[in-house]
Amino acid sequence: MGTMVDMEKKSELIFISSTLIGHLSSILELAQILINSDNHLSITILIIKHQATPFSESYIRTVLASQPQIQIIDVEPPPEEEQTPIPQFTASFFWSFMEWLKPHVKSTMQNILSSYPNTVVGLVLDFLCVPFSDVGKDLGIPSYLFFPSNAGFLSLCLHFQKCQIEDVLNNSNHELLIQGFPSLVPSSVIPDDYYTRDEEQVVACNKLTKKFTETKGIIINTLSELEQYGIDTLTDGQTPPIYPVGPLIDFKGLLNPSLDKVQHNRLFKWLDEQPPCSVVFLCFGSMGIFDPSQTREIALGLQRSGVRFLWALRSPQTTDNKAEETLPEGFLEWMELEGKGMLCEWAPQVEVLAHKAIGGFVSHCGWNSILESLWFGVPILTWPIYGEQQLNAFRMVREWGLAFELRVDYRRGSALVMADEIEKGLKHLMDKDKIVHKKVQEMKEMARKAVLSGSSSFISVRKLIDDMIGSN
Repeated sequence: MGTMVDMEKKSELIFISSTLIGHLSSILELAQILINSDNHLSITILIIKHQATPFSESYIRTVLASQPQIQIIDVEPPPEEEQTPIPQFTASFFWSFMEWLKPHVKSTMQNILSSYPNTVVGLVLDFLCVPFSDVGKDLGIPSYLFFPSNAGFLSLCLHFQKCQIEDVLNNSNHELLIQGFPSLVPSSVIPDDYYTRDEEQVVACNKLTKKFTETKGIIINTLSELEQYGIDTLTDGQTPPIYPVGPLIDFKGLLNPSLDKVQHNRLFKWLDEQPPCSVVFLCFGSMGIFDPSQTREIALGLQRSGVRFLWALRSPQTTDNKAEETLPEGFLEWMELEGKGMLCEWAPQVEVLAHKAIGGFVSHCGWNSILESLWFGVPILTWPIYGEQQLNAFRMVREWGLAFELRVDYRRGSALVMADEIEKGLKHLMDKDKIVHKKVQEMKEMARKAVLSGSSSFISVRKLIDDMIGSN
């Protein structure tokens, strides 16, 4: 009987992710790929609740409903310890929040270790949760970092970790030589938490990044065919081993209670009626909301360009006004009359990008959105807003030639992007003779090949599993 129990024992991984949807979707895909790749693995995911991301728990449970080998455990601090409201998602907030949660996470993990029959072989941490590597160290469990963005952003984080704080805070209008980039990087595309004179933010970023190098390996949501130069540079003997396992894409699409079946059917009925590759999809992520003046300029740019469009136009949460109320007078009537456009509050992005009618994507350049656009061969017009999106936009346009530039250094609160600039960008995006379209199609084939058996990301996943299990 003892032998039978031994045969059934599995190697256990514990995953901890922030509740930001962009991070959750890719780390959950990773968990499912690992489970499907090796039946000797079992995974437990710790859900860290926060009132600012109320849908994250239901999203996790829905995505993993068909995965009995993945268990879910809530990490809930005692009710008397009220969570601090988030003024904004910043590195200093995440550092403080994760430090505060450490005792609760440690207690949860001790319960797992004492009650599970499986051997826990690793802790997989979203990069915002990397402070929990200290808990792993205390309990004798090796930590692996999950980096939901790309190798270039990782290289930049590691670069600034070695810099003096003063040097980072004084980055004005100059270009930076950063290991992992084939050319100079303008300071205007440096991510928000570094593009600041707030010493607290820069210090928090550097604390997080220092923890990166203390892990046993770094799992990146990228593919070597896209970032071979950066991956080779990171393989330097000082950085932990790199595992490029992407693209990790949630093909089921993000569940959102605001899109009911009637709205969904209406949206796709309209898309079905459009000619192939004729529609521009405008979508700016979960936090991509513009003020009324910018919304009006976008509408005017669309109207003047003459392109067909599907626009995910989100209403500001701080006002009772609907986003549509900020549109120019007569715009909705024109749209109805011409039949060339459609507005929605939210759209299932992966499903939309997969549709044959979509020929272009005006995007905030979040990394998940970039990977999805490349997977479906849809070229991007870049409109970054926050986070590392400016760096992503710069690389897509200037380094790889895989996108068209509207702006690469726009930030929330920047001067208005005017209608004539938007009109010009949309026409450029939809000109099918451009070299960018050809390059995007080539990258589409590479991305799809990377995850096939025997190809680059498949081999990287296998190596990761062998290293995790073999080291225990």
